[in-house]
Amino acid sequence: MICSMTRNVWFLKQLLLFAGAISVASCGWFGNEPVDRVAPQTVQQQKSNPVSVVIADHSEIMKRIASHRGKIVVLDCWSTSCPPCVREFPGLVMLQKEYGDSVVCLSLSFDYEGFGVPEDVLPPVRKFLEQVSAGSIENLLNRDGADSLYTKMNLTSVPVVMVWDRDGTLVQQFDDDYANKKLGRAFTYDDVRQVVEQVTQSTVKE
Repeated sequence: MICSMTRNVWFLKQLLLFAGAISVASCGWFGNEPVDRVAPQTVQQQKSNPVSVVIADHSEIMKRIASHRGKIVVLDCWSTSCPPCVREFPGLVMLQKEYGDSVVCLSLSFDYEGFGVPEDVLPPVRKFLEQVSAGSIENLLNRDGADSLYTKMNLTSVPVVMVWDRDGTLVQQFDDDYANKKLGRAFTYDDVRQVVEQVTQSTVKE
């Protein structure tokens, strides 16, 4: 009787030890290891390329463009409420990655329409820019109301993409008028890239 009880106790102890070993192994396999490996990389990626947005009026915008004389400059005029703008904007990000320091890419948001203050529309603008990883681009938000800025820049709507050469000369403005008269379709960043490449090659030949 005593031996039978002793064997039962020994068997229960072995069973508990075996169950504990499986539990520890399972925690090690499915628990902390993936988190330790993934989380630091995610945090580092977010910090390495932060998005900044500068609120500027028309005069400040033009001064910023002029400050980059000596390089090709591409300015994308856009708004979060404009589906074609949102659809094509990633092309600006890719253009910056492709040409690096030889091309300066800027974005100008027309989201502020003159009601309240520009800071009111900053959160959705920044959120979109973060979604498309626009940290390598100079991002601007209009301080003037949109209608006022349209008038000062002689524009009627967005999207608009402008390209300046290294001398500071506006060589191409992509807008609805150009798209209708020259392309017969909406312009894309493939069209913008062709102009940038032409300006790059002409500079090399000179």
